[in-house]
Amino acid sequence: VNMDFGKLMEQAQQMQQSIGQIEDQLNHTVYEGSSNGLKVEVNGKYECVSVSIPEDMMDDREMLQDILKIAFTQACEKAASDRESRMSSAAGGFKIPGM
Repeated sequence: VNMDFGKLMEQAQQMQQSIGQIEDQLNHTVYEGSSNGLKVEVNGKYECVSVSIPEDMMDDREMLQDILKIAFTQACEKAASDRESRMSSAAGGFKIPGM
């Protein structure tokens, strides 16, 4: 098989640029998780951006902790799913280690 190494390198570089752009978009996208009115927002780097707790939840600490974990996990799962979907389409179906 006769491969054009230059063309292959050019395609790899384009894919790398595309992945870099997607990474930047993901890092600035906000994902929301919610449970029983409590809302948690994380960015694509899985950093917490905001937490909104309804006043009526402030009295039950144990319930609040459980609901907070659920909402945070949900937001992170959305971020991870979006990352996987966008990266695999950018890579043209190739599996990229660590992505």
